[in-house]
Amino acid sequence: MSALKAKHQRLVLIVIALLVLVAAGLLAAWSLRNQANYFYLPSQMAENPPETGQAVRLGGMVEQGSLETMPDGVTIAFVVTDQDEARVPVRYRGIVPDLFVEGSGVVAEGALAADGIFEATNLLAKHDENYVPRELQEMDQHQAAKMAEETTVGIE
Repeated sequence: MSALKAKHQRLVLIVIALLVLVAAGLLAAWSLRNQANYFYLPSQMAENPPETGQAVRLGGMVEQGSLETMPDGVTIAFVVTDQDEARVPVRYRGIVPDLFVEGSGVVAEGALAADGIFEATNLLAKHDENYVPRELQEMDQHQAAKMAEETTVGIE
């Protein structure tokens, strides 16, 4: 006589499979707990700063007149601000995105250093809603509309 009937064997296999899935989910959540990037505005960072070294994202506007290239030529320093006039100094070493300019929106990924400066490891520049491709910048509105019409013919 078999120890378990076929129906009970299937039930045991289903329970084991569910336990393995739950264990895998818990293991994945545990391993990713330090990988979560929290998003801060400058005012939020000033009020309640993250722990030193914790990976976060800082978003705001690059303050006018704050962009400075360091003597090494690859490090820049600037200030990120928001509408509440909170200011966070940022330092970034690397290639700067093309759309990164003073007065533009930016999201900096990195961590707050012990000296209070945000050490960015990645910069994401945001363009405004008035973006115009380079090819259309020299055209007037009528010429741009005509070019757009010509490029959409036959797309239907």
